[in-house]
Amino acid sequence: MRDQDVSIPIIDVSPLLQNGPSAAVAEVADQLRLACERIGFFAVVGHGVPSSVKEELSHQAYGFFDLPYAEKMRVKRPAPEQNRGYIATGDETLARLGGRETPPDMKELYAIGPYKWPLDDYHLAPDAYPSFAPNPWPDRPAGLRQAMEAYWDCVERLAGGIAKGFAVALELPPDYFANRIDHNTSQLRLMHYPVPTQAPEPGQLRAGEHTDLGMMTILTADNDRGGLQVKRRGGGWVDAPLLDDAFMVNIGDMMMRWTNDRWVSTPHRVINPPEEAKSTSRRLSIGYFFGPNYDTLLECLPTCQSADQPPRYETLTVHNYRVHRFARTAGQLAAD
Repeated sequence: MRDQDVSIPIIDVSPLLQNGPSAAVAEVADQLRLACERIGFFAVVGHGVPSSVKEELSHQAYGFFDLPYAEKMRVKRPAPEQNRGYIATGDETLARLGGRETPPDMKELYAIGPYKWPLDDYHLAPDAYPSFAPNPWPDRPAGLRQAMEAYWDCVERLAGGIAKGFAVALELPPDYFANRIDHNTSQLRLMHYPVPTQAPEPGQLRAGEHTDLGMMTILTADNDRGGLQVKRRGGGWVDAPLLDDAFMVNIGDMMMRWTNDRWVSTPHRVINPPEEAKSTSRRLSIGYFFGPNYDTLLECLPTCQSADQPPRYETLTVHNYRVHRFARTAGQLAAD
């Protein structure tokens, strides 16, 4: 297939969530495999997330971003390595994930990590930080916490189903990833792109070109005016479709390392709105960045290596791989 003909497919993942027959699961897994090999992005339907859950979180998120700046800063990110709390416009540069230096992203955001976990040795171990750092919750809007937790529960279940499909697609047992994601280190980010009030600096985007760090990202947005673009394998950009009642999913760098580059994490960006659409370009994107357990080893999967294709990457834990790379996106670079 020619690269310019590759598009972002729509996949019904309901068999993965409903314990469907093995033939149905295998069919979905094959669709996932093709998507991950060709473009690294796909839209999912049959996901089981009620529309009311998404709508309520969107409503609460806009309520938070409409607060005065000083009030939002009461829950600002505690430290560069923590993907927690409020991150103001100018305090994140996603292009740094790929080693590029650009002006900061034209967005603000509020993020949380896992919200329910026991105070035991595993979750309090040194390597559990910052994955299990506390979430700084704002006082207003009063319904934000409940809305984020309800949404988290729904998309966490969806991510587990997709992980099952990934395992089958990679000729592994369906539950291969289960004990590698049962204490997942995911992040839920509410990303707000306000109407631009001034021209961007050269090279400045709403979100700079980057690849995601984790196993997969599950994303939804409320408009495409200045929206997500995906880079094709051979170059050039394709607009991600905005579909009713669907989520956009992409694999991240951890999945790429696991598969020995059989599946490649795809660069993407959020572009600036065209001049004629600026006044209606306010945009909310909700991203669930699904990460495995912090002590999970990122080592080449047994079905993705051979004598002719030895492992390309050193084995690292999720914790050691992620902390350094994420800290680079903060306003001030963390120490190496």
